Order: sequence, then structure tokens, then C-alpha cells
Amino acid sequence: MRNMTLEAIADAVDGKLENVGRFDLTKEATSVVIDSRQIEEGGIFVATVGERVDGHSFIDQVFKKGALGVICEKLPAKPKGPCIVVDDSFAAIRKLARYYRNQISLKVVGIVGSVGKTSTKELVASVLAAHYEVLKTEGNFNNEVGVPLTVFKIRDGHEVAVIEMGISKFGEMERLGEIVRPDVVVFTNIGPCHLEYLGDLDGVFKAKTEVIEKMSPSGTLVLNGQDEKLGLIDKELSGGRNIIRYGKESKRDDVYASNIENLGLDGSRFIANFPDGSHYEMTVPLPGYHMVDNAVAAAAVGFLLGLNLEEIRRGMLSVEALSGRGHIIRTDKYTIVDDCYNANPRSMNAALDTLGYALTRKVAILGDMYELGDETEKLHADVGDYAASSGVDSLIFVGPLAKHMYKGAMQHEGVEIRYYPNRELLLAALSDTTKEILKPGDAILVKASHGMGFSEVVEFLKK
Repeated sequence: MRNMTLEAIADAVDGKLENVGRFDLTKEATSVVIDSRQIEEGGIFVATVGERVDGHSFIDQVFKKGALGVICEKLPAKPKGPCIVVDDSFAAIRKLARYYRNQISLKVVGIVGSVGKTSTKELVASVLAAHYEVLKTEGNFNNEVGVPLTVFKIRDGHEVAVIEMGISKFGEMERLGEIVRPDVVVFTNIGPCHLEYLGDLDGVFKAKTEVIEKMSPSGTLVLNGQDEKLGLIDKELSGGRNIIRYGKESKRDDVYASNIENLGLDGSRFIANFPDGSHYEMTVPLPGYHMVDNAVAAAAVGFLLGLNLEEIRRGMLSVEALSGRGHIIRTDKYTIVDDCYNANPRSMNAALDTLGYALTRKVAILGDMYELGDETEKLHADVGDYAASSGVDSLIFVGPLAKHMYKGAMQHEGVEIRYYPNRELLLAALSDTTKEILKPGDAILVKASHGMGFSEVVEFLKK
């Protein structure tokens, strides 16, 4: 890791270097981790205090594994290697990531928005990988710990980094922007997420757009042209940066999809149209009409960074969904749409639309959505109303908040509707073969906020 010596690291994090002894202060670190199990020869371990585990208890172990040094808040009684003592280990991670980002030169694409960030990140990275050596955010490491850990993985061989940036409060995006300093930012949309902290859509818009002033002055904003709030971003708000808008079936957008063909749960085929007048048939192998938006965003980034149309097509076709993010699982009995990592009203409705593409009986298992603030009950009821009118054959609502979905759905007739107060009662009911809640051949959507633990429901269905 370029210029990541113990002395440079101590200076970057405003820490005090202790127990230097005979150790080499000019040697560069090979990695930075917060999980002691991931330490490698020459790595830096950052000891953090979590809710259940105190990383300081593993300091001796990481030195035995060959750690170059440790960043910690408390100096061990008899340290076995160099320690950099700081007031706050999490703050030190952010400071060190900002320092390291300044040592490396590559294009950075930031992915920002309320819904679809992870899918868009995967698509953008997949497209760019057809031409460049790409580093991307793993899983959903998109917060003030995950983003620095992603930055620490950048090496000299990487040409582009695609970094997902997620927030829930004001100020967080500004801090992430200071770390990432993106050249390109893709905004997927502005929706009702984290309203408990951000208040309303205006608050969401304000919080998300904090990143703009932290971008490269010559950077480019890639904006969803169909999003009303993102339409407010003009040359003044962008600070004079270039703006590219993307969308579906609208020639007003710079990059847009036309002639969209539904391939069911196998995705969509469409014509991608570009600013220079060129166009090319492409396929996004992820289901859902909304996934075309994410695919066109990826095509726009590929075009911006100089890929030819065949490279964009090939990269898009090679993308795979992550577990819990609209991942299609086919078993001997069911087709499962595993979308249980997170949920908000907009992503719920989009997932229901995706389920609608299935050609067999459709079942939606929907659970609570968190962090919706004062509108919680109404937003759940609205989702239930939408679900009951979406063409799904059977609706199963789970959780105390989902009871409002159930009430919203009960306004409709002709739909099979069930409600269970918690996940355990749902699994018990699904295990009861006399009830025949599910049928062979069903296409089943499983979606809720992460805290509902619906991955357990997916595992049950897989078995």
C-alpha cells in the first residue's frame, strides 16, 4: 500500500506511535482490517470496540500472525509490536482512508441513491470490467466503516473503483465524499428511506447531494432522468460539473433504453441509445422493469469512460445478482426471488413488479420496513394496497408493522391474504403440510428490512 508506513499512518490518524523498538518504520503496510481473522503478514489491524466484541483483546494474536502494527484506543500492558494509540478507532479509520485515497490515482465511480444502489454498483462494475481492472464494493459495505475498508483494498493495478455510498443521517454523505472523492457519481433515485432521520424527500435529497461538492471539480453526475427530485440538479447545484441523464423510452435523456422486451425472470432485452446517435441491443439478465434503469445507468458510465458498445453489452450480460438483492434461486419445487436484504416502499413496489413477470402462480412474503418515521403506518398500508392490486396470487404479511400492509391489502378482493405476527409463526405455518400455503411451481418473493431476518425464510424455502 503506497506510502502506508507506520510513521505516515500515525501522522494521518493523529495518533501516538508506541513500542517502536527495533521495528522497521519505513516498511509499507500490505492491508488494513478490523477483523483479526483477516490479518495477514505486514497488515495493519484496527482494534475497535463493538457491541459484542472488543478488538483490543485480539492485539496479541494479530502480532503473532505477523501484523506490521495496530491502531488502538488502549495500549496493551506488554505490546508485542508497534501500536498507534488514538482517541477513537472508527474516526482513525476514516482519517486513514482519506490519507490513502490521496496516495492513489485512478477513476472512482460513486453509487448514490435511495433504491437500487447495490444492483447498479454490480452492473457498473461488471460493464467496466470488460475493459478495465476494477475494484468494487463487496456486498453492501457502503457506510462509514465499509467505504474506508473498500478504499483500503485499492492497489496500483486497479484502474477504476466502483464504490457504493449509503447513508441514513445528515453529514454522513459529506464524510463519505471526503474519503471517496469520486470522479463520477451515479444517482439512482430519491425515495422515502431513513425518514426517521431525514424527515421527508427534501431531506433525503439534501443528504444525498452532500456528495457533489466533494467530487472532482471536473467530474460528471449521471442522473436518473425520470426522478423528479434529481431533476432539480442543474449546472448551479452541480458546481458546473458535467451532467448525463439516463432513462427509459425518453429521447430527452442522454442515454436511454427503447424497445424494451420482458424476458420474465430472465431479465430484459432493450436497445441502448447513446448521445452520439449510436445504439446497440443489450440484455440485462436481472429481472424487473426497474432493473433496466440500473442497466442504462451502467451503460452511461461505460460510454463515459470510453468503452465500445460491444464491451458494454458483454459486461452487462455477465452481471450476477447478490444474495438478498433480487437473486433468483431455482429449486425443484419453487422459484425464489431472494430480495430480503433491505426494504422501503419504493423497492417493495419494484420487487412486486418483478414478481409479476413470473409465468406461474405468484406468492409474495413481505415483512416490516424500518426507519420510515411518522409515515410508517401509512407507507406500510400503501404497500399492502399496491401489493393486492399488483396481480400477485397470494400475499403473506409478517411482522407488527406489516399488519398495516395486511389492512391495506384487505380492501381488495380476489387475492389470497395471510398475516403472521412474526417470522417463527410464518415458518411454523409453512411447515404444516396440511395448510398447503405454497404449491409446487410457485414463484415466491421474499422481502423485508434486514432486521426481520428473512434470510432464514429463504433458507427454509431452499430446503
